[in-house]
Amino acid sequence: MNEIIIGIDLGTTNSEVAIVENGQVTVIADNGKKILPSVVGIDDNGGILVGETARNQYLVYPERTIKSIKRLMGQDTKVDLGGQLYAPQEISAIILKRLKAIAEHYLNQPVTKAVITVPAYFSDAQRQATHEAGQIAGLEVVRIINEPTAAALVYGSDQTEQKRMLVYDLGGGTFDVSVVNVQSGVVEVLSSHGDNHLGGDDFDQQIVNHIVDHLQETQKVDVRTNSKAMARITRAAENAKFVLSDQPYATIEEEYLLEHDGIAVHLSLELSRTAYEEMIADYIEVTLDALHIALKGAKLTSSYIDEIVLVGGSTRTPCIRERLFDIFGFEPQSAVDPDLCVAMGAAIQAAMISGQQVNAVLVDVTPYTYGTSALGFLYGESYPYQFCPIIHKNTPLPNRKTEAYMTAVDGQEAVDVTIYQGEDPDALNNTKIGEFLVEGLRDVPAGNVITLTLDLDVNGILHVSATEKATGLQKSITIKNAMARFEQDALSTAQQRVGQLFGQNVAFAEEQSNDSPEIAEARRLIAKAEALFEKISNEDKEDMVNLIEDIHTAIEEEADERIRAAVAKLADILYYLEP
Repeated sequence: MNEIIIGIDLGTTNSEVAIVENGQVTVIADNGKKILPSVVGIDDNGGILVGETARNQYLVYPERTIKSIKRLMGQDTKVDLGGQLYAPQEISAIILKRLKAIAEHYLNQPVTKAVITVPAYFSDAQRQATHEAGQIAGLEVVRIINEPTAAALVYGSDQTEQKRMLVYDLGGGTFDVSVVNVQSGVVEVLSSHGDNHLGGDDFDQQIVNHIVDHLQETQKVDVRTNSKAMARITRAAENAKFVLSDQPYATIEEEYLLEHDGIAVHLSLELSRTAYEEMIADYIEVTLDALHIALKGAKLTSSYIDEIVLVGGSTRTPCIRERLFDIFGFEPQSAVDPDLCVAMGAAIQAAMISGQQVNAVLVDVTPYTYGTSALGFLYGESYPYQFCPIIHKNTPLPNRKTEAYMTAVDGQEAVDVTIYQGEDPDALNNTKIGEFLVEGLRDVPAGNVITLTLDLDVNGILHVSATEKATGLQKSITIKNAMARFEQDALSTAQQRVGQLFGQNVAFAEEQSNDSPEIAEARRLIAKAEALFEKISNEDKEDMVNLIEDIHTAIEEEADERIRAAVAKLADILYYLEP
């Protein structure tokens, strides 16, 4: 039996752990979620919180919660967590220990070795700090590999012909771009460039600044000195960013942010995608400058690049895809979830090291671009049928996107919505697959906003709806043959493989579904504690036995507070006893 080596993507905002099973990659879920927020906190009882619970606590106790620690890796600094000072390696080690535990619970056996990814632009000091974090977490770090290398492994593990890829990796806190040569399963990084302090966190901060300025202007209050209000604003900014990846507008609302002169301050603000993209335009330009530097380093021009791979959640920002298309003339590739592909690549590398046979990673994607037509410009002239892509070719299924359009004339009472499938900028050269009329619009000047939503499911059924933004007036159709030209055998095979890929996690999720998160965590810690009984002193063993009995009693009596208190104490003991 091959030794199990896990693959870990230790990210600024989120982290994931994955393994290869029977030639297929599995990103391991914890309580049904494959993404673990890279957030660490201390609870009321002094216990360690990692992931979603720590992220939730940040809203209430930001002073005892740490996020984005990856930005400090390699620096000679300390962070304050609950009154104690920790090195960045220690905070990262807590995240790694949690990922290690998630893998052990899934595999039902100990895990001691890992491949961990880092940005290609990480310095030696940052790489060494990552290695040390692994050691602190009780993991032998058998390899540290670059994130773009990991992503290229996912896309190129079955590639026989030579292909040059450009990997554009924009995460929560770091950015790098790499030019990669892939052939016969061998991935060679030709050049890299980037910025270790540029990412989605900076995008969030621009929205935060916008919100703070809005409150200052409208309610004459400066919220920067109130840490809890700022934590809620930061969370609201993050959520708005996510919404604007798929929607043209985001509503930002927070009630009772704080009191000012005895009056409750509420937040209600609409942010458009256009305004948001203007806020982050300078950051995007920095990434594109780095892209050209990487190309120059590889002694290549854009015409020599065969494929663009998008990595990191921040690449969901629509203007990034648009700018890359302008430079290279073809659509970037995002067939594998940008949040997961690095962990998957790390798992492939780990499997190779352990001697496993690794098959290609396959997912089901849309083979065509779907969109509508609108009045615009084509070849420098005004044209009424310019193609407006909404769901792009090679995006994963299911997929849902919304774009905003405006009426062209005053008093326009109806909009004819036509849906096309294809890649040509002239909509009439693409395949028309559906059409419907939205009637009864408001009698207003030109510029009435109509939002158009396309929702394509894994079966190729396209649901289309158009809504007048101001009134909510909506009309919709369902197009059942949107992917009719996709070969049925290939579609069936892809769906089957995707089913197998996630099949292991389905059983895991069902096993946990009857338990609350508190009880699921309690059972996980009890299993870990019992596994240590033969290796610890009688005194420590007695303490853990007493806590386990308290937990079982509390579960039977459905005493949630007692469960949480006992689990926190047990987690604290395990944290210091585990190797």
